[in-house]
Amino acid sequence: MRIVVDVMGGDRGPAAMIEGAVNALSAPGNERIRKIYLAGQESAIRGVLDTMRRVDPRLEILHATQVLTMEDKASDALRKKKDCSMARAIERVKDGEAEAVISPGNTGGLVATSTIRLRPLEGVERPAIATVMPTTDSEFVLLDAGANPEVKPLHLLQFAIMGSCYAKDMLGKPSPRVGILSNGTEEMKGNDVTREALKLCRKADLNFLGYVEGHDLFADRVDVVVADGFVGNIVLKTIESMGQCVQTILRREFKKNPLRILGASIAYGGFRDIKLRMNPDSYGGAPLLGVNGTVIKVHGSAKASSVTNAIQQTALALNHHLNDHIQQAIARSHECMPAA
Repeated sequence: MRIVVDVMGGDRGPAAMIEGAVNALSAPGNERIRKIYLAGQESAIRGVLDTMRRVDPRLEILHATQVLTMEDKASDALRKKKDCSMARAIERVKDGEAEAVISPGNTGGLVATSTIRLRPLEGVERPAIATVMPTTDSEFVLLDAGANPEVKPLHLLQFAIMGSCYAKDMLGKPSPRVGILSNGTEEMKGNDVTREALKLCRKADLNFLGYVEGHDLFADRVDVVVADGFVGNIVLKTIESMGQCVQTILRREFKKNPLRILGASIAYGGFRDIKLRMNPDSYGGAPLLGVNGTVIKVHGSAKASSVTNAIQQTALALNHHLNDHIQQAIARSHECMPAA
């Protein structure tokens, strides 16, 4: 198992990415990792490794002279910055020298470069970003979380299939409940695209619920939530912002008087567990499902722990042969609905 980590595109610089990669090599369950390539400027990477005083023969530097920034266009990695760390990392997967790439960089650039260089899996029309969200007792998968602002009904069907495969392999759900996000559960709700996608999903080999609404997401009523990338990305960022807002309010309210401070100290363990459960770093990263290779997008401000978890997530996906299962499920859907 060989993984490439793009260490240059994050907000925290290469240190957090490198630390997370180094820690992953000693984490339980990662014994099958034969190589981790650190893609980026060699001098910067060596400086971090020297500071950490960590030497591991499984680490190898993949030198890149350029960095794709958040301000760059998605196409720049393919045209103007062909030697950026993200492009070099993806090329290593394309050449068969690695099975997976992890990057904190420009999301549009990662999606575009992965789609063009690695190509979609056979039968997949559009790759999609999947994000795992915690609920009261479990998790659900949201896709697309930003790769495809405009979609066709067939794309939503394939997102549902890929999300179902992900929930089975990665979350251990034997029969994931799948729903299309809409503004109501009645079949006349939604728009032309979601209404046509509803018909297609009913014909597919899915545990399909139909439409689901926003208040269903965190009530353990659905395991795979399907939306276009425009809606999905808004949902994702709204949830992240709401979580930060609640944390800020709690901190402020519990500091208002000594009695509340005492109560907060007594309940510290519970608040800590809630914070850990709601922390996106604990879920690693968001996979780009549907491409030939495993591509994981971690948050631009990802800490070392997030990178370590993303590598463990990558190893799990490779061990479960997730891409093979997606391709097989897409092929079965084509047999059922050749006209679509």
